[in-house]
Amino acid sequence: MADSKRAATEGRRDRKRRQTRERIEQAAMSLFLQRGFEATTVEDITEAADVSKRSFFDYFPSKEEVVFAWQDSFADRLTAAVAARPAEEPLVAVVEAAITATVIASIDERGLALAELIHRTPALRARDQLKYARVEQKLAEALLLRKRNDPQERSRMRILAAVVIGALRVGAELWQQRPPGAAPQDFAAEIFAELWSILAELGDEAKARL
Repeated sequence: MADSKRAATEGRRDRKRRQTRERIEQAAMSLFLQRGFEATTVEDITEAADVSKRSFFDYFPSKEEVVFAWQDSFADRLTAAVAARPAEEPLVAVVEAAITATVIASIDERGLALAELIHRTPALRARDQLKYARVEQKLAEALLLRKRNDPQERSRMRILAAVVIGALRVGAELWQQRPPGAAPQDFAAEIFAELWSILAELGDEAKARL
């Protein structure tokens, strides 16, 4: 009985923490988009979220981290998308389908607004580049799992992940220059088509040197 009560109490505590974190995120995002990142202070955020400054720092070490909180789950969603692909599917198809689905799922009104905020804020652009290292690592791990953690496949999966995430980074930059009305799925297909074409050409050149 005591254990059940403790579990229920912990559940309520976790729920309260999640709700507080979400309230801080929502307040911060609204202020960032209304006023700009640099013009918004931690005090502005805590007042809008109705939390103490100490509570803010319990959840986020800085206001920069609030901006990127929504991105932190991208790597986990990508990992899940890779795992969900059919076991017999070729890796090229797995990577393209998983990344395309994860990116498209992340493109909503809030995501687009935040991308624009990051693009026009130098301090956030620098931090934005760091997320690709985590995504690359998670993708390599997910691909290696499909190879049953074969040690001989480890370096190949790391290289594949590095190449693909490099293309994702370039694609994100090119997306900022997209023509009005561009469809995310079509844009992703074009990026991958160019990537596979480049790799095929380089592969032919490499074979010619052997």
